[in-house]
Amino acid sequence: MTDLIASLRDEARMAPESGIVEVVSFGRERADLIPLWVGEGDLPTPEFIARAASASLARGETFYTHQRGIPVLRQALADYHLHQFGKDWGAERYFVTGSGMQAIQIAVRLVAGNGDEVVYPSPAWPNLPAALEIAGARAIPVPLTFADDGWTLDADRLIAAVTPRTRAIYLNSPSNPTGWTADRDTLQALLGEARRRGLWIIADEVYSRFVRGGLERAPSFIDIAEPDERILYVNTFSKNWAMTGWRVGWLSAPPEIGQVVENLIQYSTSGVAEFMQHAAHAALTDGEAFLAEQVRRADLGLEIVTTALGTTARARFAVPRGAFYLFFGIEGEADSRALAKRIVSETGVGLAPGIAFGAEGEGFLRLCFARSPTDLHAAAARLRDWIAR
Repeated sequence: MTDLIASLRDEARMAPESGIVEVVSFGRERADLIPLWVGEGDLPTPEFIARAASASLARGETFYTHQRGIPVLRQALADYHLHQFGKDWGAERYFVTGSGMQAIQIAVRLVAGNGDEVVYPSPAWPNLPAALEIAGARAIPVPLTFADDGWTLDADRLIAAVTPRTRAIYLNSPSNPTGWTADRDTLQALLGEARRRGLWIIADEVYSRFVRGGLERAPSFIDIAEPDERILYVNTFSKNWAMTGWRVGWLSAPPEIGQVVENLIQYSTSGVAEFMQHAAHAALTDGEAFLAEQVRRADLGLEIVTTALGTTARARFAVPRGAFYLFFGIEGEADSRALAKRIVSETGVGLAPGIAFGAEGEGFLRLCFARSPTDLHAAAARLRDWIAR
């Protein structure tokens, strides 16, 4: 270790490299690559959203703007939640952030720091535990249980992981990478325990619209909570409206802590560019048809990959109840990092190694099926044939 690196803050120096990016960097130059390793679809941002940003730029809206978000977008967020949940909680609880990731970072900084703990179900998106550790807090994983009929969370086991140092429960539902989706009873049990112990809940609902079973959305704490609960809801425009590269998200929080949230935005990014916020407004107000098409394509993609992998005797998976990932294993293959590199080298299909999502994900691979049917048919056939060899 060089003196320069050794002189850095421990939490920054020890921030882990992304296990997903490691495999991406290893295989990205393959000519016939079908990249299913990252969490985004293959459709570009729709034209009506880009047009709203262009119109804003043409109006010269390139100056500093509202730290909490422009009023028209915050009202659109309130209207969106009223339509989705039947709850009119007002525009003052919505804060526009520079991505869903920044919403998570702000939520973490609001409730956890040096010596604090946050419990969460795992396998999980690696950015959450990394954000906690960088802030000086401890991320406490609670394993989900895998079975052929689905991943499950033992709520009592998660509650048992709570200690006097625990400040919050983090729940990503539907889950990245497993597709596990909390039912109302699970949400009620966790909310009751959080109330009893004075804990915060960070509710990551990024994939709430990507849910199976004929539902329009996944169950949410919003269904059972009061507006002034100790719950921070994080979300993003990235998945629903093909805006991953725009880096715009939102945080929903009790208005009472609004000035604190604004301060954290001020001292990190000083707000989101106004033209990007107008694009986000267009997504909320005119984007339901596009979102419905995104969900339809994901459902078709899931059918394509599960049908192909289901013909092999070695692939093991549970059909996900939500999100747009298949988290699957191959019998006899335990090292997911080495396996992902072998597969991209020998088939050209890019997958994320399960170990990137925590020790509980080892032995699995994540496949993003929010892609064109053509790509998925080709990728699924390559994987099926490779597994069968």
